[in-house]
Amino acid sequence: MNFALILFILVVISGIAWIADRYYFAPQRRLAGIDRMPLWLEYTAGFFPVICAVFVLRSFIVEPFKIPSGSMIPTLQIGDFILVNKFTYGIRLPVINQKVIDLGAPKRGDVIVFRYPRDESIDYIKRVVALPGDVIEYQDKRLIINGQPLAYSGGEPYLDPENMRYAKLFTETFPPDLGGNRHEILNDPDRPATVFPTERFPGVEFCQYQESGLTCKVPAGHYFAMGDNRDNSADSRYWGFVPDKNIVGKAFFVWLNLGNLRRIGGFE
Repeated sequence: MNFALILFILVVISGIAWIADRYYFAPQRRLAGIDRMPLWLEYTAGFFPVICAVFVLRSFIVEPFKIPSGSMIPTLQIGDFILVNKFTYGIRLPVINQKVIDLGAPKRGDVIVFRYPRDESIDYIKRVVALPGDVIEYQDKRLIINGQPLAYSGGEPYLDPENMRYAKLFTETFPPDLGGNRHEILNDPDRPATVFPTERFPGVEFCQYQESGLTCKVPAGHYFAMGDNRDNSADSRYWGFVPDKNIVGKAFFVWLNLGNLRRIGGFE
């Protein structure tokens, strides 16, 4: 369901009703000595200011999302309600998601929400690990960006609540000249490092798959995104690159989790 489109239609319908009431129906009621507007106007023109405010807030400032799966554990948990900043990377027209004002670009380590390239009616959330022009290597479950290996520390056991099995918790750190972002990831020692594309995707010719992982050069206008739960995430390793035009915004805040209220206020 395209909620943005539905909200836009409601704004148009209620807006037309609001204008019609303000400049035609309201004067007619005053002449007739009638104070109350009819029900059909109450439920259209009467709701226009609220619907319009929600539409502007959701389209240009911040949008809520719910985490449906465990692909971003441990950073984000199933059931987290998060907020996404809609203007960090630029102003986009609602519904068509066309950028009209460029305010920046994703950085390595940013957690972004985007329209899944294979089915743009679905929203995905992953972490950007490589930018346009980067050469990314994922070898033996370790990342190397432009020839520079990321640093890993930790390795403590961590119970993955989605799969009810233990993985290892690591802190993954980009080198300083690649942004220096630090975040936690999970690796399951019982899962192989081998990855295979689930289908032929645009730009697959920029990738080489090996038994120990893969090597890709990210094409212009695209990003390489991965889940923090590395062995339980369908991401760019399998279905390809994220086009810039598909990006919805930057995730930054957990505002609710009904199953764990201590999650509120966390994330970034």
